[in-house]
Amino acid sequence: MSALEFRTAIRDALDAELDRDENVIVFGEDVAVAGGVFAVTPGLHDRYGDGRVFDTPISELAMAGAAYGAAVCGMRPVLEIMFGDFLPLAMDSLVNQAAKFLFLDGEHGCPLVIRCVVGAGGRFGAIHSQMPVSWLHGIPGVKLVAPSTPADAYGLMRAAIQDDNPVVFFEHKRLYSTRGPALPAGGGALLPLGRAAVVRAGSDVTIVSVMKGVHDSLAAAETLAAQGVEAEVIDLRTIRPLDVETIVASVTKTSRLVVVEEGPLTGGWAGETIARVVEHALGDLDDAWRIATPDGPVPYSPPLEDAFLPGAERIAAEILERR
Repeated sequence: MSALEFRTAIRDALDAELDRDENVIVFGEDVAVAGGVFAVTPGLHDRYGDGRVFDTPISELAMAGAAYGAAVCGMRPVLEIMFGDFLPLAMDSLVNQAAKFLFLDGEHGCPLVIRCVVGAGGRFGAIHSQMPVSWLHGIPGVKLVAPSTPADAYGLMRAAIQDDNPVVFFEHKRLYSTRGPALPAGGGALLPLGRAAVVRAGSDVTIVSVMKGVHDSLAAAETLAAQGVEAEVIDLRTIRPLDVETIVASVTKTSRLVVVEEGPLTGGWAGETIARVVEHALGDLDDAWRIATPDGPVPYSPPLEDAFLPGAERIAAEILERR
């Protein structure tokens, strides 16, 4: 079976949902005719036409309003905001309207998905490299999805579109060209939102991350194994809802926890993850800490950007230092 590319997995998931449900629509800047600036949506416009897959003007505010309006009127819109850095322009429709619609309506949710490209390491500069998870992490009603592999991207995207709540789907730009096993005939399984995966078993320390951080954590685990330290690596897959149970089960075994977040140390989801684990497993913890980026903008200079990010070498070094 040929390998599946991350960007193709997302396209295949969108294709499957467009085919399954006529209420699903896909729109955003350059997603239709051009197939997306990161080549994620080619062919969808040709297959489903202008009414289902269409390009929009450059206005995240207008797009988010349209997605909210479509969702509350029975559609299942999938909106691409090209770079997650521009999510603030969509905040009112997402945070003040979509996230609260079920609470206010009492019966119907607001089934919309916002796809956005995030992450540093691609030399895109400070305004196109941010990780905006923490901007949304404290908003009740919004689910945050962050896949690391092609199969997970496929299964989580389909689950997000079928969910009756607003979902922000983060796609790390440095994962688009990564590959994984091909999906079985007929497509892969849907993955429930809020369920983490143990992607490497270990007994000495638990490493928790998402997206590109999972790959860095796995690389660090191999370095650690050569030093006699067996790391268990957990891929959260969704940041909200958070699968606390899987982390606690691992920490009960390892007694040490490190959470790797590509994002500012202050106010990040890593700190919240540690707090939740402490609430449930304080007696089992001997050590817990965060590995994150500094509290500053992402540098453009390649050497500075590389040093800014919490890569595999730093993860392994910090764990060995605290052994």
